[in-house]
Amino acid sequence: MTSAAHTPLAGRLKALVIESRVEAGRAVLVPRGELVHGATDILAKTLAELPDGVHKLELDMTGVIFMDTAGLEFLDTLGDYGRRHGIPVVTVNWDGQPLRILELVGLDTKDPVRAVDDGSAPRPSHPSASSAVAVERAEQLRHLQEEVDQLRQAIVSRPVIDQARGILMATHACTSDEAWTILREASQLSNTKLRTVAAAVTASTGSDGSPPPEELRAALRTAAARRER
Repeated sequence: MTSAAHTPLAGRLKALVIESRVEAGRAVLVPRGELVHGATDILAKTLAELPDGVHKLELDMTGVIFMDTAGLEFLDTLGDYGRRHGIPVVTVNWDGQPLRILELVGLDTKDPVRAVDDGSAPRPSHPSASSAVAVERAEQLRHLQEEVDQLRQAIVSRPVIDQARGILMATHACTSDEAWTILREASQLSNTKLRTVAAAVTASTGSDGSPPPEELRAALRTAAARRER
């Protein structure tokens, strides 16, 4: 059984697909792609289609390549299903960026679905303490979302950065790492975003492309000269 969700960045990043199978009462869900906005709705649909008699639920994260704060709602939905049906829920094979999200939020990387109210986590004893926890949680999630946004932008920008590195490698007979250093230092010297520097370098090689602005050309020359020293 397979359910799919398409994200706003479909075509640039990978839309979510959830495969499910049931073996002797053990349901295994295998999401592939991104856990972003819309993923929870697809999970809810997948869970609703599970047959009766499931006594254990497992989430295999092997195929998840990206997760933002919507992934936390995804886990909450999974945990709620387990509590409502009185079955254990486990997750396995966390790695890469999704694992980093768990670490940033402070969730148990071996058991992130564990309910806060199951007695295993401390409870605030006073309303003001509860409010303070909520405020801290909101601030933590805000910082997390900022980091996720930066990671997403890096993924979207990667193709043009790789193209620019290739152009610099050919122009200056340098290695990939040296080309990356030239781009990074040119970005710092000109106070220009790295992806903007890369786009200018790439555009300048087109048949109708114009050269980068003088300030950026000077920064690129300086960065390349530093490499040759």
